[in-house]
Amino acid sequence: MTALRLEGYAALFGVADLQGDVVHAGAFQATLARNAVLPMLVRHDPRLPAGVWTHLREDARGLRVEGVVEPSARAGALAARLVARGVDGLSIGFRAVTQRPRHGGGRDLLTIDLIEISIVPTPMVPHARLSRAAFSGSERMLHA
Repeated sequence: MTALRLEGYAALFGVADLQGDVVHAGAFQATLARNAVLPMLVRHDPRLPAGVWTHLREDARGLRVEGVVEPSARAGALAARLVARGVDGLSIGFRAVTQRPRHGGGRDLLTIDLIEISIVPTPMVPHARLSRAAFSGSERMLHA
């Protein structure tokens, strides 16, 4: 198996997740300033590392990420199979550094310490998805 390159949005700004949490623009600046290379997990399971997220940036929409599923990683083959079968959800593992309660429930997340980003079947933010997958020189657009 060769490396599988992935791109997508791991978080969207101003969009409430299924628990009512809303990530705000600028929330990832501390993580980005560290030039972090974050682990890519399957379903937030630390026993299932699949690769690394090598490029992270905030844009007007949210946190745009690019990463590589590594064939030698414990769950690399599993992640490649999931993506090939259409699993395209992304979900962030984080610690909230600066937050405030939201009226009606949930939190406004103003500063986040990002720990990992996972490939998941059902993301907490329904539109946090992979948009592109390139495997063995063959590229596939997943979402516009």
